[in-house]
Amino acid sequence: MRRVKMSGGVEWALHCCVVLTSVRQPVPAARLAELHDISPTYLAKQLQALSRAGLIHSVQGKSGGYALTRPPELITVLDVVDAVDGPDPAFVCTEIRRRGPMATPAEACTTPCAISRAMATAESARREALRAISVADLAKDVESDYGTGALAGIGAWLRTPSG
Repeated sequence: MRRVKMSGGVEWALHCCVVLTSVRQPVPAARLAELHDISPTYLAKQLQALSRAGLIHSVQGKSGGYALTRPPELITVLDVVDAVDGPDPAFVCTEIRRRGPMATPAEACTTPCAISRAMATAESARREALRAISVADLAKDVESDYGTGALAGIGAWLRTPSG
């Protein structure tokens, strides 16, 4: 059985959203990739997903790069997860109860089974928990974890030309 989990792209996308809170101007994708020591090609896929979802936007030109489209208080972890991995639930009922020698007839399956209901409840709780955390909350926790000024230091580094 395949284990369903969030992709690694979610982690990179969340890190990028958090560090984008530390700057006012757009940050080039290459600079974000350098900061996180990740392949620019791989990170570009996550940035494109965030852009398609309207969470960040791309600015062209010499001073171009990526920036958040709205205040970080208005971007939730769920927004980022859905942008990168899609909104589909982790569990999909395949109506196993209607299979095999003891199958329940289709006409008797008028409501979801107990397993499907339990998994739907869990999915709802997972989505609510992710919806309750904003990128601003994550940024505040980064400051708490790494010390006051951590994001300001990252912002200063991002503004310094590479090379």
